Amino acid sequence: MGNTKSSALSKEILEELKLNTKYTEEELCIWYQTFLKECPSGQLTMAHFETIYTNFFPDADPKAYAQHVFRSFDTNSDGTLDFKEYIIALHLTSSGQTSQKLEWAFSLYDVDGNGTINKQEILDIVKAIFKMITEEEQKVLPEDENTPEKRTNKIWDYFGKKENDKLSEGEFIQGTLGNKNILRLIQFEPQKIKEKLKAKNL
Repeated sequence: MGNTKSSALSKEILEELKLNTKYTEEELCIWYQTFLKECPSGQLTMAHFETIYTNFFPDADPKAYAQHVFRSFDTNSDGTLDFKEYIIALHLTSSGQTSQKLEWAFSLYDVDGNGTINKQEILDIVKAIFKMITEEEQKVLPEDENTPEKRTNKIWDYFGKKENDKLSEGEFIQGTLGNKNILRLIQFEPQKIKEKLKAKNL
């Protein structure tokens, strides 16, 4: 992936990121220096990624969610994130178009990567989300979504699916765009993550 270990970002990657994100050349160069300070090898490992999430959410257990997020960002499945994967991920989750964010959300929920989502995969992600919600916050959740199982059932019902049905990417995006309740139920306070990322610069 280009000259990832040098202190300067390769022109090829810089141009590609300028084209595919909203970041300026100056912003990308600053991000890159920060990235190299945190990851001198030019590769962000899952363990390091988990640590970042743990620092963001000290009162919760974000490990499972961080692993799912990492998997969805690791586009070449090599077990690490290089700078390009990291920046595209950051762009998608913080400033990308709604449709791009939903494409990412689909990849997050498509745990086995087979191009469809089943009810168990939704439950897996929702369970990971619940580990990040404090007990106090869980107490004030609506009765029909205050456990991972209830929330999963509510999401599945919104999509009009039977127990063993599967959800395609198109159905997922259309259904979520058409229903703000689904959007709220499948997300974990992305604004909070975005603000903390900006504050820490990583």
